[in-house]
Amino acid sequence: MGELEERHKEIDHTKPIYVMCRTGRRSTEAQQKLKALGFTNVVNVIGGIEAWKKEELPVERDEHAPWSIERQVRFTAGLLVFVGVAMSLLVHPYFIALAGFVGFGLAFTAVIDWCGMGLLIAKMPWNKRTAV
Repeated sequence: MGELEERHKEIDHTKPIYVMCRTGRRSTEAQQKLKALGFTNVVNVIGGIEAWKKEELPVERDEHAPWSIERQVRFTAGLLVFVGVAMSLLVHPYFIALAGFVGFGLAFTAVIDWCGMGLLIAKMPWNKRTAV
């Protein structure tokens, strides 16, 4: 969605545009952004892919698509905690600070509802889409 303002001219304005995300929150934002950019026929699939699946509608899955950002954050945080604990046992006890730092960071991001790790992971090359 971050590329919409830069690349919206590549999209055909004469055809309807359907936007969908996992639960519908981000697609609502995308719909509003597209309308602000001059698109008139933008359809938001309410409830997202989760509602689509619940209705047992057909879903095609890209087996090469990256994990969701949330899943990548959980994986990275878990791996950092594991490495911190392992290093504190095998190398030096101060490595436990890594696990503590990640644990504190997870709690803090929940309180402020902003995740720097997620923003950083979203910028990784494997999370970049080639199309809008």
